[in-house]
Amino acid sequence: MKQYSVLEQLRNLSVWQDGRCRAALFTNQTGYDGCTGEYTLQWLRRSAQLVRVFVPEHGLFAELQDQVGLDSTEQYGQLAPEVQFVSLYGSQETSLYMQPEWLADVDILLVDIQDVGSRYYTFATSVSYIFDSLATHDRAPHVVVIERPNPAGAQVEGTILTAEYQSFVGRPGLPHRHGLTLGELCRLYKQQAGAYKLELSIIHAPEYERQPELLFPDLLETGTRFNVRQCWEIAPSPNMPTPFTPLVYSGQCLLEGTNLSEGRGTTRPFEIWGAPYLRQSAAHFSPGNIPVKMSGARLRPLRFLPMFQKHAGQICFGFQIHLTGEPYHSLAHTLKLLRWLRESHTDFAWLEGVYEFVSDRPAIEILAGDPVLLAYLDGRESFRVVREKLEQAEHDWIQAARELRVYHRNMSRVALDPAEDFG
Repeated sequence: MKQYSVLEQLRNLSVWQDGRCRAALFTNQTGYDGCTGEYTLQWLRRSAQLVRVFVPEHGLFAELQDQVGLDSTEQYGQLAPEVQFVSLYGSQETSLYMQPEWLADVDILLVDIQDVGSRYYTFATSVSYIFDSLATHDRAPHVVVIERPNPAGAQVEGTILTAEYQSFVGRPGLPHRHGLTLGELCRLYKQQAGAYKLELSIIHAPEYERQPELLFPDLLETGTRFNVRQCWEIAPSPNMPTPFTPLVYSGQCLLEGTNLSEGRGTTRPFEIWGAPYLRQSAAHFSPGNIPVKMSGARLRPLRFLPMFQKHAGQICFGFQIHLTGEPYHSLAHTLKLLRWLRESHTDFAWLEGVYEFVSDRPAIEILAGDPVLLAYLDGRESFRVVREKLEQAEHDWIQAARELRVYHRNMSRVALDPAEDFG
């Protein structure tokens, strides 16, 4: 198949015809064109007057771990001395929001960054905050989004977040796994911000128009072989290392709200998980007696040693999630695992303290983001009720998302088997 440079498609925009065009860019290392061998930042310096680069959580090259504030961007100055680099993830919550003056002197704002398909991922939340800021401008810049594949595919999981549970890891109006591209998300953000006069362009390679499934890779084969066509070749963040990670992330991110290691400090975060206190559980499990089952996945008992973050330097006993290639609902699986762990292990606990700048709610509340799911985790509700809630919410989102879609494809949900209910 011929490879097309998305950057080449940008040249067709009329805004570039004036060489004096002033531009800003929101990006990280995923803003790279393998066809031309250059970063979008480099291309934009040649094609326009690049004024400012906005840097997301983890830094420009994903060099920082999660929740590590980037308060100084001096180290990026050598890349483009004439450009101002601005962090959108510092040590204070105010750093998350776009200041009006940062966009007042630009004609075009280019967004080129890889999303992974779950509402927890902060890159997309940063983009949504940019749209909130743009809505206040009398003369907002033209926003151009470079489209990249959603590695989690077109599958939908979870319930739609309400404003009560909103945070930097949860934009209201989105389910846990949304099935949209970043360009399609931007159509939602534009609506939510009320920025109806804002000019928004979505740039994609021609092959995406002919084969939209390239933007939404699915598990196309059963067994252990996967075809994740057109996924990124650059890890967008330190703990999103492989194309498999987004397929479990929509559920496993809930572990951030517990005292379990979600595998940070290992080479397979979110696939590998556990804690020192799971010694007996992991040691005695075999495929026939693991109490929590889920179609599409198997749990393999193991030991691992996190090199940093939770339980750093301690032997953890736990599991790796192995996907079988059959339909898999990560969120439902993790919910059942957490319910089982809470009921069977006295050392299990919910994480306390400030999480992503939120101090008035436990982390699990803003991650789960739904009273029915939280009631289930606390043992106050049955999984039958959860299953019914997920079925209705996912159906409603698929219908609502139709008006946001740019590409024709079937968004899907996984039917949960009542025989696999736990709790």
